[in-house]
Amino acid sequence: MSKDAVTTAAAASRTDAAQTPADAGDAGYSKDLKARHINMIAIGGAIGTGLFLGAGGRLNSAGPGLALAYLVCGVFAFFVVRALGELVVYRPSSGSFVSYAREFLGEKGAFVAGWAYFLNWSTTGIADITAIAMYTHYWSFFTDIPQWVLALIALAIVLAVNLISVKIFGEMEFWFSIVKVAALVAFMLIGIFLLVTQHPVGGETPGLHVITSNGGWFPEGIMPVVIVMQGVVFAYASLELVGVAAGETAEPQKIVPRAVNSIMWRVGLFYVGSVVLLALLMPGSMYSGDESPFVTVLSKIGVPAAGDVMNLVVLTAAMSSLNSGLYSTGRILRSMAMAGSAPKFTAKMNRSKVPYGGILLTSAVCVLGVGLNFLMPEKAFEIVLNVASIGIITTWVTIMVCHLAFVRRAKQGLLERPKFRLPGSPVTEIVTIVFLLSVLALMWQDPEIGRRTLYLIPVIAAALVGGWFVVRKRVAQNELDQSYEELGIK
Repeated sequence: MSKDAVTTAAAASRTDAAQTPADAGDAGYSKDLKARHINMIAIGGAIGTGLFLGAGGRLNSAGPGLALAYLVCGVFAFFVVRALGELVVYRPSSGSFVSYAREFLGEKGAFVAGWAYFLNWSTTGIADITAIAMYTHYWSFFTDIPQWVLALIALAIVLAVNLISVKIFGEMEFWFSIVKVAALVAFMLIGIFLLVTQHPVGGETPGLHVITSNGGWFPEGIMPVVIVMQGVVFAYASLELVGVAAGETAEPQKIVPRAVNSIMWRVGLFYVGSVVLLALLMPGSMYSGDESPFVTVLSKIGVPAAGDVMNLVVLTAAMSSLNSGLYSTGRILRSMAMAGSAPKFTAKMNRSKVPYGGILLTSAVCVLGVGLNFLMPEKAFEIVLNVASIGIITTWVTIMVCHLAFVRRAKQGLLERPKFRLPGSPVTEIVTIVFLLSVLALMWQDPEIGRRTLYLIPVIAAALVGGWFVVRKRVAQNELDQSYEELGIK
């Protein structure tokens, strides 16, 4: 029997049985994540390093108009997560969008999606350990310790914790998110109090005049706001984590829709609201990319301890992001390894049902970030942020393309869409894809870092093409073996 005949027969068998295609990488996981874990993971994905650290430098360069950039990017991020949420309800998988790319775009699509996501999170991990080191330097006790040493210590701690079990991961993210939400709410209450009482902040009386007397909402014009959007997109880069975590919860069809639907108001409250509040308290020129804007404000009001507390909170946020990155790439790489498109050792799980191989591979790349912190500590964060943007934009475009193919098959009667749906399909997907690609093009306007990052795209593309030629025979053999298995042929 030929390979084509076997594959066709297997496909017919699955269709006749009315079964949803399964991802071999989903086998072996525990279902220890509860509804509260998923909900707080969704919140944690919406509140991360991009807000706590990145907003300072962007307020300095773009001014209060940064709030508009967060709003626009937040809407499109919601569309992406809503599309992913529909796919999760259709078929939960720890392989998430890589599994859906395999089903709707084929193994090549899954290969590109998976390694682009690995690029995103491995470089994001570098950004996180860089942020952790920068936050730690806020305290004079750690000033003399090199940034790269602090980065290495942070990576070692989070790696050790992530390897224990998914339940521990879920509990850590739950409490990390509680701390982040509580801190942001507390800061916003303090900021509102400062506005109402007109308490001076850094020699400025807060209020709308802080914006109007310093060049308005767009002090340098609209272009700086447009240019920072590639960094703003990075701020939302953890939202898709909900789709990965759904594979390790008992009732994803009930939990995921609630978590996804709550994302939009979080974006409005935490991102847009906090940026507007920051702009009302002090001019954008008083913020810096070297320090969290929340720390800057609290330090200016004459309560140094408040700055210390907030710095500890943003340190927690960076640790949370790093923890999430190791978690998600471990699951994605295992899904790919089971299909033959990632190294075999990334499919291995420990006794706690944690895919430690993929987690260790991501950590190994993060170690390169320790070297980057040694060579260029002042530029490390922005450099890896832009590289991560390439990965996350590729991932989000893949999700929308998968959803387009999913809807098309539903219209052909090959599958049934769940009641939880992305509205406005296919227009929503197309507009989102165009927006994401335009954001990528905006990097060209930043000659120092952004343009150099774009020069990496041909290198990344060449690496993906070369990588596919390396693994394609293994992938084809894996498909053939699975077809034989489904037909009961040994």
